[in-house]
Amino acid sequence: MIHGFKMKLLPGYEAEYERRHNLLWPEMIDMIHEYGGSDYSIFLDRDTLTLFGVIRIEDRARWNESAATAINRKWWDYMADIMETNEDNSPVAVDLKLVFHLD
Repeated sequence: MIHGFKMKLLPGYEAEYERRHNLLWPEMIDMIHEYGGSDYSIFLDRDTLTLFGVIRIEDRARWNESAATAINRKWWDYMADIMETNEDNSPVAVDLKLVFHLD
């Protein structure tokens, strides 16, 4: 299944967000794959600083379990200073409704 979501970047951190993702930790990549994630892309709307994520996931319940992993929590803490977050440092994320897809 394709999962789409949006998040919000804080002003002035566009380059830093991209830099951190270009250096994504191997442990984070392994966790994403272990929990059924693949073909992951994040887009930035520079006018609104809205981040749009799209990822293929094998199973939503399994993917949701990845949030509790130590490496994911470490990533959230690492990214908390440059984006809107919840109290636990998870990004404020809103699921998007898929309205069209073409393979």
